[in-house]
Amino acid sequence: MTELLSTAALAPQELDYALTLPARFYTDARMPALDAKVIFSRSWQLVCHQSQLSGVGDHVVTEIAGLPLLVVRSDASTIRAFHNVCRHRAGPIASCDGRGATSLRCRYHGWTYGLDGVLRGAPEMGRTPDFNPSDIRLPEVRVHVWQGLVFVAIGDALAFEHFVAGIDARLGPHRSLHDYQFHHRASYEVACNWKVYVDNYLEGYHVPHIHPGLNSLLDYRSYITETAEWYSYQYSPLESGADLYGSGEALYYFLYPNAMLNILPGRLQTNRVLPLGVDRCRVEFDFYYAPDDSDEAHARRAKDYEFSDEVQDEDVTICEDVQRGLASGSYEAGRLNPLRENAVHHFHEIVRRAYRESLADV
Repeated sequence: MTELLSTAALAPQELDYALTLPARFYTDARMPALDAKVIFSRSWQLVCHQSQLSGVGDHVVTEIAGLPLLVVRSDASTIRAFHNVCRHRAGPIASCDGRGATSLRCRYHGWTYGLDGVLRGAPEMGRTPDFNPSDIRLPEVRVHVWQGLVFVAIGDALAFEHFVAGIDARLGPHRSLHDYQFHHRASYEVACNWKVYVDNYLEGYHVPHIHPGLNSLLDYRSYITETAEWYSYQYSPLESGADLYGSGEALYYFLYPNAMLNILPGRLQTNRVLPLGVDRCRVEFDFYYAPDDSDEAHARRAKDYEFSDEVQDEDVTICEDVQRGLASGSYEAGRLNPLRENAVHHFHEIVRRAYRESLADV
């Protein structure tokens, strides 16, 4: 691991002279296990919006750093997240999202837990010595709901308030995300390391070259990227027809390490970038809108899905090309553009710090 995480590669870099992360951080077979341990298990992870957990017993399933999770509304005021691993013989409690469950039942042997995670029933275990179901419960992880979005942390993560400090003020009351409703998910498997996809998201430098349709809606000359401690955001004036977004501001937030909030007039789109291997990831796009069941709203949403898919296809193509370039042996690291790639540098500096800290833990 020492040759992978060399001192030179992990040294902090000033923006004006910064190089990208070395190619091996995107291609070495040891990286997924390292990223799971030092990045994903130590950070807040976006799971869903509270509108997807509106009723008691509503639940979603996910996985973080190899740990299966079950996030459930356990009562009218509480959302909980449990290990989705039965305490009997490690079977799954739930295999898909669901609505209105009254209990959580392992499909392997039928062990059944309450929505509070406590074991309520275990078939044919009544005569087992010293077996008390109420002593058995699913391990629980931290949950935080912010702007209607549900986040979980499976290990040590900073206080959530520090994680999003300043975003509420920037959004203001007119762009609150609380009351949006879930409408659609599009999922893409991309043949690149998850960090390649994040790097691509973090700069508008490529927009005029890769995204002609998106570029026609944004004002590249007024495109600004700013960074905070744990997130960055990009914004630009936006002009489109009333049959799509209308006019206003396009605002793109990146929340370390792998969540994006794409906020346009009347619409929230969240992205989660989920590692599947050293050279593969899955990107989940969830679309949320303000309540509106009119024919015009349905048409706008359909056009939004279509336009988003066009932009995503363009991103998938270039990200897969970049992964091939990184793996070619031709490339080690390149100079960043301080004006347009400050958020890429910001992300790389957080990653470098996480890797440095992992060496200190050895």
